Amino acid sequence: MASLKLKKRDNGAEPDKKKLVIAGIRHQLLLLLRRRHRLFPLVSAVSGCLLLILFSFSALSPPPLIHHNNQVAVEPNPDPTTTPFRVPENGGRSDRQLWSSRLSNFYYACSNATDTFQVTGKARQTNRYLLIATSGGLNQQRTGIIDAVVAAYILNATLVVPKLDQKSYWKDTSNFEDIFDVDWFISHLSKDVKIIKELPKEEQSRISTSLQSMRVPRKCTPSCYLQRVLPILNKKHVVQLSKFDYRLSNNLDTELQKLRCRVNYHAVRYTESINRMGQLLVDRMRKKAKYFVALHLRFEPDMLAFSGCYYGGGQKERLELGAMRRRWKTLHAANPEKVRRHGRCPLTPEEIGLMLRGLGFGKEVHLYVASGEVYGGEDTLAPLRALFPNLHTKETLTSKKELAPFANFSSRMAALDFIVCDKSDAFVTNNNGNMARILAGRRRYLGHKVTIRPNAKKLYELFKNRHNMTWDDFSSKVRRYQTGFMGEPDEMKPGEGEFHENPASCICRTSEARVVEKKAKDVNEVDSSEYSDIGNVPIASRSDLDHSQVDEEIF
Repeated sequence: MASLKLKKRDNGAEPDKKKLVIAGIRHQLLLLLRRRHRLFPLVSAVSGCLLLILFSFSALSPPPLIHHNNQVAVEPNPDPTTTPFRVPENGGRSDRQLWSSRLSNFYYACSNATDTFQVTGKARQTNRYLLIATSGGLNQQRTGIIDAVVAAYILNATLVVPKLDQKSYWKDTSNFEDIFDVDWFISHLSKDVKIIKELPKEEQSRISTSLQSMRVPRKCTPSCYLQRVLPILNKKHVVQLSKFDYRLSNNLDTELQKLRCRVNYHAVRYTESINRMGQLLVDRMRKKAKYFVALHLRFEPDMLAFSGCYYGGGQKERLELGAMRRRWKTLHAANPEKVRRHGRCPLTPEEIGLMLRGLGFGKEVHLYVASGEVYGGEDTLAPLRALFPNLHTKETLTSKKELAPFANFSSRMAALDFIVCDKSDAFVTNNNGNMARILAGRRRYLGHKVTIRPNAKKLYELFKNRHNMTWDDFSSKVRRYQTGFMGEPDEMKPGEGEFHENPASCICRTSEARVVEKKAKDVNEVDSSEYSDIGNVPIASRSDLDHSQVDEEIF
């Protein structure tokens, strides 16, 4: 069997740094010889040498990798239990273990409203109108749309179809009806909230010069809305809430959380043209393989700049990403090593590939990559492509003519990726941004489909030290660290994380679920390299779990 060996990167800047260290030490020694009769220069010389030596160790320590013209070599595969680190081509796991979880059969979506809740929803005030201006990219705006409906219910107001952000970084001119099925959105929620496409004519003329616009605090509770917004709404009749993203509390009562689910998973759906194109992409992936993995890869320059992480690109990377980072005036100077150590850096394409192989996905697996511009281009993607040569994107699956109606609109292109990721057999992400969280929640709600979130805090040390262990040791630790990060039921406690990621109030379990869970807990000892017979992850100690993730709300 062949294996893959990843070559070490070429630290092009190292020779210059070594010369600098040698020259500095030589200079300090000369000073010492010339002024050896004086104590202070002696102390200065010795101190300077020590500082330069310390600097050399720090500067020359290897950071995480962005590959520049690196290749992945195929070599004969020795015994993986005794030889140095080698990446096998074969993942070594069966389809059932990789692509499904039998535990999901014991859970189901339950977001229907009670009769009392919907009766209250019908008692709408006819002279209160709530306008919403969303913010950010497509999935950040989606959170605003969801919460807008709930805010309108709390305020007992008529909701005007939200306005999408056309001034953000992505500069997409699309309106709500260009991306979402607006008629379905209005009709599906008619029992909960009254929604209209635009203000009545008389209200439009009245507010043409005096529209009351305000911004509520982030995570504003229902009482916060009643205290801050309702008095103005009663007085002005029309209020616009601006930059509306994450402006509603994560923790609401169960009925309001279920309303969130009805909006997110049922009322907000894409237009027919977007759905048709998205399904075409899914069908073409299915023709290539019975099962496929979808990877949401956030490795765009702006994403990396915002994260404050360093990926080994030298002075060029520091200058380029540093200039981008300065656009966010509220961001502090970053400590890249600390950020990565805390699990807050997006994994590189190579790291994602190694994690997937460690989990059991072999070279034959077909991988759909949903991403924007990848920093470093094809050089950065090369290690992932070497591990998974069956790599596809929406651009490789379609012709330019087919993609033309969507190509100039970032939100419509993101919607296509969303559909493919949603319908994939296994979904993996290298980040904890908005799309990753919303898809994680959606896949829980719709059957706990395999959803892999990297345990970046644990994997950081593993990736750094991987060349000091065998592949068997590496893959065993990957599987152990990823326990609890694979989309299994009850991985996250109710109320943990964003509600869009963990919609616990909208997921019910059958009576049989308790029996199965009890049997699983009765298993006292199991080899950590083996998968359990009730899921697609190995049973391991819960002490290895770490759900802390950075909240990068602008993405």
